[in-house]
Amino acid sequence: MTRAGDDIATAPIDLAIARIRAVYRNWNRDTTVARMRSDWDAAFGGSTAPVKYERVSAGGVDGEWIIPADAPEDKAILYFHGGGFRIGSVASHRELLAQIALAGGCRVLAINYRLAPEHRFPAALDDALAAYGWMLDQGLKPDSVVFAGDSAGGNLVLAAMLALRERGLPLPVSAVLMSPWTDLAATGASYVSRAEADPIHQRPMILALAKNYLGGQADPCDPLVSPLYADLKGLPPLLIQVGDRETVLDDSVMLADLARAAGVDVHLEVWDGMIHVFQMFGAELPEAHRAIASIAGFLNLHLHIKTERASS
Repeated sequence: MTRAGDDIATAPIDLAIARIRAVYRNWNRDTTVARMRSDWDAAFGGSTAPVKYERVSAGGVDGEWIIPADAPEDKAILYFHGGGFRIGSVASHRELLAQIALAGGCRVLAINYRLAPEHRFPAALDDALAAYGWMLDQGLKPDSVVFAGDSAGGNLVLAAMLALRERGLPLPVSAVLMSPWTDLAATGASYVSRAEADPIHQRPMILALAKNYLGGQADPCDPLVSPLYADLKGLPPLLIQVGDRETVLDDSVMLADLARAAGVDVHLEVWDGMIHVFQMFGAELPEAHRAIASIAGFLNLHLHIKTERASS
C-alpha cells in the first residue's frame, strides 16, 4: 500500500524481472558462453530448502537427486531444466527443484544434459532418454515416474516422450510443463501480441537460441525439435503452466489445443500477469507458490503419494 508522497511500491513481478535483468545487462556480444552459464548459476543457484542432495551418474549423464524427508523410493520426477539449450543447470534450478520436491513429497532427479553450441540436437534428447532408461534400470516403474521441465526443458519432456512412443517404449505416467518452448520456428501470434508485455524474451532472441541448438543442420519443424508439429496421440496427461505476459504463450496454448484434439488429457493454466517460468521466483512472487501447489496436486493425482500417506 502506498501513501501520499510515497514512491509507488515496487510490484512483486517487477522484483522478479529486476533479478533477470541484473544478469542480462552484464552480457554483450563478447560475453562467452561459459561466462553466461556461470552468471546464471550464480544468480539463481542458492537454496536453503530442507532437502538432501545426492550427485549421481544417470546412465552416464551428470545428475542430482533432490530428496525431501520421508519421500518414497519407488516414485520419482525426472526434471529437465530450461535455458534455451544454451545455459541453465541443476545448480541454477536447485531452489525450484527443492520446492517441487517438498510440495509433492517426491524425489526429483535433475540432469545436466549437454548444452549447445558444443553439443547440438539431438545430444540433449539423447541424455534425457539415457537418464530415463537408467531410472527404469534402477527398478522404478514407468507408472511411478513423472517427467517435468521448464522452457527448453519442457521441450525435452515432450520430445523424450515422443521418441519413447515411436520406439515402442513405456511412457511416464504424466508430465508437467512450465512455459514449454514447443515451436523453435516461433510462429505463434503471441510473439507479436505479447512483445511489449514480455520484459525479457523477444522473437529474434528465440530464433537465435534455436539456431544455436540446431546449428543449421536440423529442421526446426522436426517434431523432436519442435513438439508443436508432432502427432501427440498417446501421450500421458499433461499439466501446462504459462504466464500471460510471455511471447511464448502460444507455444503452450497451441500445444494444449493440439493435444486435446489428439485425445490427450490436458490441464492448461494461464497465469495472469506472469512472466516466463515465474515459478522460479518464489522469493518475490506468491503466484509461484500457488503454481507449485497446483503442480503438487497434479503429482498426487498421478503418483498418489499424499493419498497413500493419509491411508497408512
